[in-house]
Amino acid sequence: MKSGIAKDTCNVVCVNKVVVARVKKALPQGREIGEAADMFSVLGDPTRIKIIFSLSREKELCVCDIATILGLTISAASHQLRKLRDARAVTCRNYGNMVYYSLADKYVEALLCDALRHVLKNGR
Repeated sequence: MKSGIAKDTCNVVCVNKVVVARVKKALPQGREIGEAADMFSVLGDPTRIKIIFSLSREKELCVCDIATILGLTISAASHQLRKLRDARAVTCRNYGNMVYYSLADKYVEALLCDALRHVLKNGR
């Protein structure tokens, strides 16, 4: 630190008004930002990440399969799947007495792949 100024802040205030205006205009609105934050919050759980990963390897899996893969009770797996379904990260379909889950869209898988790639690239 030089002259009591932290390394993570500007030493002087100098705002680029053109850039600021352009970014502010493009910034998503509250609802969109809130929903994106909710998605990251839901995906911020190791068990749910494992579920997403598992579903990225198979088109669909039943609750029993997911519970077995992760070493969870069926109730615990169902609880985590419900959170993912509420966030629209996964979808489900009933087939007789079975409930099958799949990823809601390619973007959920892409989020996971990008996060894993980031972690592997940065050696965390």
